[in-house]
This record gives sequence, C-alpha cells and structure tokens, in this order.
Amino acid sequence: MNEATDPYCLSPGESAQLLAGHLWQRFVVLGDSVAEGLCEPVDGYSDLQWADRIAAELRAVHPGLAYLNLGVSGLRARDVLASQLEPAVAFSPDLALVVGGGNDAFPATYDADRVDRELTTMITTLQDAGADVMTLGMFDVSYSPAVVEWLRPGLRQRMRTLSDRTAALAAKLGTIHVSLTDHPLSTDPGLYSSDGRHGNARSDAVAAAETLRVLARHLASVR
Repeated sequence: MNEATDPYCLSPGESAQLLAGHLWQRFVVLGDSVAEGLCEPVDGYSDLQWADRIAAELRAVHPGLAYLNLGVSGLRARDVLASQLEPAVAFSPDLALVVGGGNDAFPATYDADRVDRELTTMITTLQDAGADVMTLGMFDVSYSPAVVEWLRPGLRQRMRTLSDRTAALAAKLGTIHVSLTDHPLSTDPGLYSSDGRHGNARSDAVAAAETLRVLARHLASVR
C-alpha cells in the first residue's frame, strides 16, 4: 500500500474539490511538534508534514495564500501561549490552527483545567483578531509500540481527557474541530514513529485528509 492507494488518504483531485472556492488568504499554525512536523518517513508516502500539507492544498486553490508555521517541538500549552500567540496575531491570519496540550498530557501531572484556560485564551484571541480557528483531537499515541506497557493505561486516559476537553472547547467556542482520536487508525501501531511520541508519514497523510474534509464541511456550512 502507498499514499495513492491508501483508502484513508486523499484521492487524486479530491483536495481541489474539497477546498474549491475557499477565500482564506493568511494561514498561521501555533503549537508543538505536531504543528512543527516531526514525522518519520514511510515508503510510499510523501515526507511533507501535516500542517505543510494543509497549506499546500489551500495554496493550490488560492495561490496567493500566505503561510506561517510557528510550531516548536517540546512546548506545553503555556509555552505556545507565551511565545506564539503574539506573532500569530501580528501575522493577521484569517485561518489559524491551534495545537496544544499533548506535551502537558504525557506526564501524570497533567493539569486539564490549566490547559483548557490556555487553549481558550489562544482561540478567543485569534477569533477576536478575525481568524477562523481550527483545533485538534490528536491520534492516541498510547498505542505506539514504543510506549512501555505500564505507561499505556494512564497515558491513554490522559490523551482521552485532552481530546474530549478540546472537543468541548471547540463546541463552546465555535472552532473548526478535527477529531483524530477515534479515527479507525488511531489504534494501529503502524501509524506511530519509533520515538513513541509522534506519528509517521502515513499519520500525517491521513491527518491531512481528515483535516481537509472537515474544512470542506465548514465551507459548505457557511455558504
């Protein structure tokens, strides 16, 4: 199997149909390694990272699209808020992707209420600045074969909590929410990189496909 034949990836020409007529001109990405893009290569799949894939497909429809990715590996939500929100707003985006909380949820000290507050601040500030905001429920990395067995139950519970609470924030605040946690491939060990913390190139291809389909549903709802 490769990206062209993978049933969970985009078919040829599908992205152009999904994004036809979109009017976004300035796309900014805030977050951690998921935003920055640290996936391992997989034979048959493009090495283009998830957020870069989204930008490329948006730009294919709207060639003048400006794109800024502020993502930095290892950041917790509070770090993203402190270091990226100001430059993101200064970019004057009309579309923003906010990814945060994954690094908070890895340790048992995860403070869900604090992460909610930090995500809320980023989302509402970007919305007030005129951007449509996307949020993410991540693939459940507790299924990675690199995660030691005794860590799985606690990590799985925390990742589920993060996903559920981010989805609740999205519903409350009106974001464009992409939920990958319950994707059929989320439990597939072959979706994850050898470091036990990230996805691989197939993961990014599947995530991009889901993201574009969610964007398409949003576009249809506002026309």
